[in-house]
Parts: sequence; structure tokens; C-alpha cells
Amino acid sequence: MYYTDKLLQFPVRVEKPSPIFAKALQQAIGGVEGEIRVCLQYFFQAWGARGDSKYRDLLLNTATEEIAHIEMLATAVALNLENAPLSLKEDVAADVAGGSVLNGMDMRHVLSTSLAALPTDANGVPFDCSHVYASGNLAADMFSNITAEATGRKLAYSLWNMTDDPGMKEMLSYLIARDTFHQNQFMAVIDELGGLQANLPVPNSVAPEAELDEFSYQQLGFLRDGSLPPQGRWSAGPSPDGKGEFTSRPMEPLGGEPNLAPPRPGGGAQVQQMTGGGDGGGLLHKAAEAVKDSFS
Repeated sequence: MYYTDKLLQFPVRVEKPSPIFAKALQQAIGGVEGEIRVCLQYFFQAWGARGDSKYRDLLLNTATEEIAHIEMLATAVALNLENAPLSLKEDVAADVAGGSVLNGMDMRHVLSTSLAALPTDANGVPFDCSHVYASGNLAADMFSNITAEATGRKLAYSLWNMTDDPGMKEMLSYLIARDTFHQNQFMAVIDELGGLQANLPVPNSVAPEAELDEFSYQQLGFLRDGSLPPQGRWSAGPSPDGKGEFTSRPMEPLGGEPNLAPPRPGGGAQVQQMTGGGDGGGLLHKAAEAVKDSFS
């Protein structure tokens, strides 16, 4: 069960409404870096969590906070739209250049929602859950969550720089701070599980016989001249998981050229494919007969 009240988590105020900024805020709602994404990600991770229940509870608590962030941003969009023109004629009359409708306002804020937020990104693309990651592996999910919070924090800072409205800056400053906490929160879970060495590689439960370990710590180069791949911390020395030593070498083909069997009759291929190319008159006829036989 989830409970709510009428109050916002943090004040949302707009002193200078901007329909164009309302469109930009949509990215923080329904974009791949947005609050719908992290809200659903944490919920689905929690609902499928196995093991110590405190991690499930942590994810549920964080997901519930993200609902509050969606509410804040949707309110901000609505407040930025309150003085938006309701027709092109009205807007052009106020501004011969066409004003906000012609210069960047999301038409659906007028046409579809009567000046309210949408579950879309800044380009109007509906959120489709394709970036909701819930693997069932606690460490993998924590790393995914750190990345999600990092991209969300970057987006919030971009929006903060985009506006000079004091109320919007204050709200975004709060969201930036919460992203900072959540990154550290999820990293603290990794630390509690033993840190990077104890958790890398993910999953750390893979059976030894399932991994061809001679390639586990090799950096392979794919430059045509056979030179070494780009060198750095990742190409020599101990690996971060403490389980191997990095090496670096040019890649050489280990397999042969692929050689697939001819198409099967009845599979929809061309007759020439089944005969190996040119028909020479008779081959095409024989292949056609084979196709015919396959349906008889």
C-alpha cells in the first residue's frame, strides 16, 4: 500500500512562467534520465528483490520519493504553462514573430492536456520503460541505480543553468541534492556488500567452468595495422576486482569464415539461393520442383 497527502515534498513556485521551459522540464519527467524511469526502476527492483528485506525496503522508500519528484515536476510544468496562449492567433497578436507556440512550446500542452504535464520527454516521445533495469542481481541493480542518478543529476543541472526563474532554480537545486544523496546511498549498499572487489565482476556467482578465463583480463585491440589498443590503467597491472592482471594485445581471428547451409525449401528464399547462384537452365527447374515437392 502507498499513502499520500495534499502536500508537495518541496515548494514549487514559478515567478516568470515559460512554456518553453515547461517543454524542457518534460525531459526530467519522461526522459531516459527522468523521474518516471527511476521511480519504476526502483519499484520493480524492490518488487522482485530476494535476500535481506532491508534492501527491498530501501528501494521501496526511494521509489516512493521519486513519485513525489514526478509530482513536483508536473506541478512546475503546469505553473509554467499558466500564461501560455491558447491559440496561434492569440500568440501572434502578442508577438509578430509567433511567440512561444511557434518558437518551441510543446503543442500537446495546449492540444492534449489543457496546460498540464505529459508522461513524455522534451521531444514529446512517450516514456516506454525501455530504460527500466531490474535484473534481480542486487549489485547489478545498485550500479544501474548509481548511473541513473548520475544522469538525472546532470540533467537537473542542465535545467538549472537553462532558467533564471528563482523558484525553478530552487526546486532544481533540491533535486540535484537528492540525486547526490541517492548516488551515495546506492554506493553505500555496494560498500555494505563488501565493496567493489567483493562484488566485481557482476554477477560474482558464475561457475568457474562457465567462463573462459584466459580472456577475462585481456584488453583486445581491433586496429587494422595490428598495433596495441589504447593504453591506460585498464591495459596493465592488477584488475579492480583483485582477481587478475590486465594484459593487452592485438586481436587475431580465432575462428574461420562462417559457412551456413543453403536455405530450406518452403522457407521463402529465392530459388537461386537454394541452387548456389546461377541456374544454368536445369538447376532452376530442379530447385522449383524441390519447392513444389516440399508442399506435396
